[in-house]
Amino acid sequence: MENSSLDAQPNSPQASPPSDPSTAFDRTMMQRCIELAHRALGRTSPNPLVGSVIVQNGEIVGEGFHPGAGQPHAEVFALREAGEKAKGATIYVNLEPCNHYGRTPPCSEGLVAAGVGKVVVGMVDPDPRVSGGGIERLRAAGIEVVVGVEEAACRQLNEAFIHRILYKRPLGILKYAMTLDGKIATISGHSTWVTGKEARSHVHQLRAACDAVIVGGNTVRQDNPYLTSHHPDAHNPLRIVMSRTFDLPADAHLWHTVDAPTLILTEPRANPDLQQQLVKKGVEVVELTPLTPRQVMTYLYERQLSSVLWECGGTLAASAIADGAVQKVLAFIAPKIVGGKVAPSPVGDLGFATMTEALTLESVTWRQLGSDYVIEGYLPWQNNTDEAGER
Repeated sequence: MENSSLDAQPNSPQASPPSDPSTAFDRTMMQRCIELAHRALGRTSPNPLVGSVIVQNGEIVGEGFHPGAGQPHAEVFALREAGEKAKGATIYVNLEPCNHYGRTPPCSEGLVAAGVGKVVVGMVDPDPRVSGGGIERLRAAGIEVVVGVEEAACRQLNEAFIHRILYKRPLGILKYAMTLDGKIATISGHSTWVTGKEARSHVHQLRAACDAVIVGGNTVRQDNPYLTSHHPDAHNPLRIVMSRTFDLPADAHLWHTVDAPTLILTEPRANPDLQQQLVKKGVEVVELTPLTPRQVMTYLYERQLSSVLWECGGTLAASAIADGAVQKVLAFIAPKIVGGKVAPSPVGDLGFATMTEALTLESVTWRQLGSDYVIEGYLPWQNNTDEAGER
């Protein structure tokens, strides 16, 4: 069961879709490109997720996807598989072929050299090094190019990449699970489990798609989470703990780094003895001044990350929202009531005194997961601006 808002917002991946010039076959092939791209979910940052399909006489003769930064692009793998059958064929790709030399040669030149007859593109690349240049090169070589097929789905696939390119920081996603009366735990702090198995499985998939997941020290102390995708073949995100005081347990699941790396972000000179102990266990420790969500997102952008999942408690969640570190919200709601005046809620004090100040999510969708529901939406554009005026 699902319901979607039809109003596109500026910060939504569905913003400003053009008229779709495609046929039903084109759309099917572009959906196949998206399926292929998903195979590298969580592994390509800072590069986008890209899949490619080559069709000759109505039959697929080559396929490929980009497996990770520094490796060949999707079009290269598809051309290799197609071989001579690529000549005169139609190639589908969910993102505009690159037209610059980076870690790999430009795909536009490879398509020209292969003699393809037509290129169907899902969306224009927002990267200024590409942005229309690949399409222009192909057309200059006499190749027919169709742009904007299944664009909304292509933008959704790479919303984190788009955000990173446009705003020079990772896409921040706030995820929380709460009861029907808005509690994330009981008055004693017990929170296992708010939602059911289907919702938790969805969260595991979400982690697999993200580059990092962030919690605060209180979450580590109370919940002792793993913060992994819980699947042996899936990507595990970088697990990040924000703690100014470094008041953390000496032993926690997060300090076992065989399956997934852990980074603790703290302030200078915080608990140096424990820092040394955890570093010996393979935990990375970085000191930031000041240790704020805004500064953390700047640092993670410099580390080449594209998507960050905030799975923190209410205090840090409120700080992340206020600091412009969150653009998207996923709220999992369980049909339970626990009550309690002091039972914690998912978002702490934002300083709002009137209902008119409330943040209303945009481009909202919802779906049912077992007995629970998940509501997904984007924070208003004006509430995601930094001091320079950028979102």
